[in-house]
Amino acid sequence: MNQESISKEFYKDKKVTVMGLGLFGGGVVAARFLVSQGADVTVTDLKSAEELSASLKLLNDLSVKLRLGKHSEEDFADADMLVVNPAVPDDSRFLQIACDNNVQIDSELNIFFRFVPAPVIGITGSNGKSTTTSLLGEMLKEAGIKTGIKTWIGGNIGVSLLGHLDEIQPDDVVVLEISSFQLELLSRIEMSPHISIVTNIAPNHLDRHKTMENYINSKKAIIRYQKKNDYAILNYDDPTLREWEGECKSHVLWFSATKELEHGAFLKDNEIIINHNFDVISCPTQTNIKGIHNRQNIMAASYAAIAMNVDVGSIKNAIAGFNGLEHRLEYVNTINDVQYYNDSKATTPEAAIAGIKAFDNPTILIAGGYNKEVSLSQFARECAKNTKNVILVGETAINIQELIKNVKGEKDEKAEPEVYVATSLDESVKKAYEIAEAGDVVLLSPACASFDMFINYEERGKRFKELVHNIKN
Repeated sequence: MNQESISKEFYKDKKVTVMGLGLFGGGVVAARFLVSQGADVTVTDLKSAEELSASLKLLNDLSVKLRLGKHSEEDFADADMLVVNPAVPDDSRFLQIACDNNVQIDSELNIFFRFVPAPVIGITGSNGKSTTTSLLGEMLKEAGIKTGIKTWIGGNIGVSLLGHLDEIQPDDVVVLEISSFQLELLSRIEMSPHISIVTNIAPNHLDRHKTMENYINSKKAIIRYQKKNDYAILNYDDPTLREWEGECKSHVLWFSATKELEHGAFLKDNEIIINHNFDVISCPTQTNIKGIHNRQNIMAASYAAIAMNVDVGSIKNAIAGFNGLEHRLEYVNTINDVQYYNDSKATTPEAAIAGIKAFDNPTILIAGGYNKEVSLSQFARECAKNTKNVILVGETAINIQELIKNVKGEKDEKAEPEVYVATSLDESVKKAYEIAEAGDVVLLSPACASFDMFINYEERGKRFKELVHNIKN
């Protein structure tokens, strides 16, 4: 199907099943859009009406069929189109039923990509994509104060922009965080963003993708269908991404925290230097966010802003005013001269390692959670070498404890850290408070997802902050 030939009339009178209403708006926005285009919509979700009550309230004014608490085969076999929540695994038998009956499979993001009139900047990566998305959005908004160009920020960062489609103008700019799950579905319509940023590639979501090859292939969708006048902004320090250059049809722009690049962005004397189109641009790295990984995020965002002709003053103002994201190395409180930081968004080993490396203080680390079937060995090595104490919780706790024990048993390794296993996050924070001494940092940086104990990393982070604020001096 020629995607560019599709009009919104395409959905009129079509029988569309929306699979996965969800708790965060994607299914709701898709259903509302489809109804507005004249589609006959059925929404189906394995969760109950009680679990989905907040989302269902947003559909009260619509004529949609609801199938909750279960899926029914006829909703997948008899539909003209299936709009899938990205969280639905691709080995779902209901997806197979749809395929067997030649039902077109789509997603909320795919629909948005087809019809958005403005250029799209897409950001993906195993770590850092939310920070890069937010910072780039601030740079573009800062520039928009002078130019009048409006910036829209959404995608996997938590905001669906499909409901704003009629408001977005051709001269606006759209910044989207895009997950590997969303990219798998986007690949079906053979579209990629005008500017694509890939922050890094590390093992993630292997419980879903099964192999690194599959995971990397899903990420490649962000550059796979770019055109020659598009841009791919890639991390030169990542050996996997360096292999992508030959597959890029667009202009490749590199950024590096370790190497001075003849053409690209790099760090030098606490400045970001960008060599682009024979211009040399210098930006400061003084910022309120910690860690070398955030310097990389700043470089990626700055380079994309330069490619969009944003003035250097706007870039500098955005960097100086950016305080980071909630749940990402977020300062919470200081109690008895002990600083508490919430890094709940560190759901991969690499992100948690970056969190540990961001501090020079003795660190008491709270980690562990849902098992995504990725190796935790390097994370355990970092814990053994660069933390004072480790408090573990969740499905992966015993595994991480054993891995740290193995590192401590190696020749010439120091005896620290002492490792504790807790039964809950509440117990973890209580233990951290008991053992912390003046000058320490208590860091929640789990290296794992939260699904064994919480709905998502946001709920975990909010609970951590509540527990810290409730500590009695």
